Amino acid sequence: MMRFRKKVNRENPICFQPTIFCYTYTILSNMHAHVPFHHYEGVAVPIGKGRIMRKAGGHDPAKDPHRATRAKDRADKVAILSFGSRLHEALIAADEIEEQDPSLGVTVADARFMKPLDVKMITRLAEENSVIVTVEEGSIGGFGDHVLHFLTTNGFLDDGNLKMRPMVIPDGWIEAGSQYEQYEQAGLNAKHIRGTVLRLKERINVPVLQA
Repeated sequence: MMRFRKKVNRENPICFQPTIFCYTYTILSNMHAHVPFHHYEGVAVPIGKGRIMRKAGGHDPAKDPHRATRAKDRADKVAILSFGSRLHEALIAADEIEEQDPSLGVTVADARFMKPLDVKMITRLAEENSVIVTVEEGSIGGFGDHVLHFLTTNGFLDDGNLKMRPMVIPDGWIEAGSQYEQYEQAGLNAKHIRGTVLRLKERINVPVLQA
């Protein structure tokens, strides 16, 4: 939750500097805080609703919702479902995948919430794509497992036409370093997302370890 710096004046005992607005109205009311809402222009985020950030072919659905996508068949469509700050890396990975393999079309979605899940959006991704990769800054048992539970209990994986892989921070020590270096160790940068998708679509050869 974002902290706000506060200042005191006679007209408004508690007011907040303009910054990212993350508090809910209920929390602020309980704090007896007056918030100058007219300073904030934007749209409230509905609880439990995600958003499609990129459709296959690289276009923004908010700006051009009727534009045709490049991949026509479900077998050539892939979805990357991000939860948290890996969204930017997911968008980079999508561009790189389509540049490397023009036959694939990659959709990128921002989940925003884990509880409640946006089951309507996830259902759409499951019905339209042959691969779903979830990416999160969490350990095993988090967002990816929540999505997997929804997909399995609703039968989306039963016919074998949908593959799903969660990408999480692995259990183990991560050395001190920059954010990029630590994400590199965790395997959560764009190249790792790209590699996961291409392996699932069998576009790259994976070495088999001999027993």
